[in-house]
Amino acid sequence: MLDRIREARRNESGFTLIELLIVIVILGVLAGIVVFAVSNFNDEGKASACKTDKKTIETAEEAYYAQQGHVYGTLAQLLAKNYIRELPSSPDYTITVDSTTGAVSSTGSC
Repeated sequence: MLDRIREARRNESGFTLIELLIVIVILGVLAGIVVFAVSNFNDEGKASACKTDKKTIETAEEAYYAQQGHVYGTLAQLLAKNYIRELPSSPDYTITVDSTTGAVSSTGSC
């Protein structure tokens, strides 16, 4: 009986500790690569949201200018008159109006 158990144990195949450690290291490296790749997508999303906010405010300013008779409004006025639904989530830029041409431009970093 004991001989049969020893024979069965000799024929068992399994993973050694070294093989398991190598697999764990490989999985750790892959997880690190994924984390850094996902953080880049998040940065691109923030930049895109900022650019969209800028364009929305510029369009609202032009609509306000066209309806109010050659007067540009502030963000509070645009919000009060329902030209925009909410204040922009990216406050890292400013909207400027050229007093001679009336052109709307935005400056800032996105």
